[in-house]
Amino acid sequence: MAQVAQVLKQFRVQPNSTSLEEARKRTFEFFKLACRSIPSIMEIYTLEDVVHPSQLRASVLAEIRKNAHITNPKVIDLLLFKAMEELKNVVDHSKQRHHIIGQYVVGRQGLEDLAPTDPGTSDYLKKFYNSNYF
Repeated sequence: MAQVAQVLKQFRVQPNSTSLEEARKRTFEFFKLACRSIPSIMEIYTLEDVVHPSQLRASVLAEIRKNAHITNPKVIDLLLFKAMEELKNVVDHSKQRHHIIGQYVVGRQGLEDLAPTDPGTSDYLKKFYNSNYF
């Protein structure tokens, strides 16, 4: 865990990429760094019972691919800076477990309702409603 923190201290996003290819290379470097830090994140937040490391990796990749249409190197550098800050906050335990689960495990689609219930469908509830409401 301390090793990941040391790597994060050494990895810095340079202020300006000179080309789109350089920004793209830095994005791949960030993705590799994020993937290397996933085991320590799993340990810090005890996520083994909730998510598999490959699902976290896919979540990080989805966040990166969400901005794949951007072609301005300065904007990509800004996004990389924000991503590094987010990764640093996660590794430094600046977030709580439910933040990680909500952001990266459950994601933007929210919790799925596995068994939608319709109030009043059970016989017990129908009898209850009939007996207690005039």
